[in-house]
Amino acid sequence: MSTCATASLQLTEPLAGTAAPARTWLLIEQPGPWGANALTSSHLDPAVGRALDEAAAGTGVRIALIRRPGRHADCHEPSLQRIFVAHTAPGRSWIRTTALADPAALPALDLAALGAGEHGGLWESYDGDPLALVCTNGKRDRCCALLGRPLAAELAAAGGTEVWEVTHIGGHRFSPTLFVLPYGYAYGRATAHAVKEALEAARDGRIITAHCRGRSAWERPGQAAELAVRALTGEEGADALDVTGTEGAAPRWSVTVAHTDGRAWRVEVEQGAAEPPRPESCGRALGTPARMDVVAVVPLAAARPAGLSRPS
Repeated sequence: MSTCATASLQLTEPLAGTAAPARTWLLIEQPGPWGANALTSSHLDPAVGRALDEAAAGTGVRIALIRRPGRHADCHEPSLQRIFVAHTAPGRSWIRTTALADPAALPALDLAALGAGEHGGLWESYDGDPLALVCTNGKRDRCCALLGRPLAAELAAAGGTEVWEVTHIGGHRFSPTLFVLPYGYAYGRATAHAVKEALEAARDGRIITAHCRGRSAWERPGQAAELAVRALTGEEGADALDVTGTEGAAPRWSVTVAHTDGRAWRVEVEQGAAEPPRPESCGRALGTPARMDVVAVVPLAAARPAGLSRPS
């Protein structure tokens, strides 16, 4: 299949429900080259990478490497490496940060607690601009390098935002892809203009749904269901909606989405296959990626609204 034909297919594939599920993200600054499996093929000590991978299993924490946009010479090693940990659950999203001389201590973190949203006062609270994480790992997918690195560079040059390149956030066929913290919404087919709009909204506690793939706090059916309710209601508040229940299994789920004002909806989501076949990643063989199709949104009787708190 030609590159043009592949690109045309990607543009028609729905984005909703394609974000990588993770309630908490651990981001480790690591300049220099990244391999396909960056935790064990970069300038990060491979033993530390393996220990982190093992420690995170089953905790709800996803680990990625980050670096500033620009040249990544092999000889560049920072004296201190910036570390972020971010929880993305609605009403309880937070970012903590520190700078470490040696990431070898990271596998000893209580990743199960961090995955559950309990930081326990770890490090410092990050209260700066939203983090814009652009996937640029060309060893994982060449489209991320070809399309992601120019986007990251343009955003960094414009200033006024906290831009990082990131190793892997899934959905390479939607390159360039972007992940925004603290709320944890992923975007695909991103342009500089659209990203700037999304970041401006995030500063105000709002969500832009154009090009949105979903909130990583939920599994894929929940992501699609929440975006469908936003489309129906026009709700922009980042923490106004929560996925409070998911019943069923592939290929059909019934998802409950609740609003902080007491409204709720039952959203029926079906798993389909993206047809005709297309590469799931740049340069890969043809496949039929799973897609999340919302087939019904049914209002439920209003319940008493639940208060939401936001820890520091």
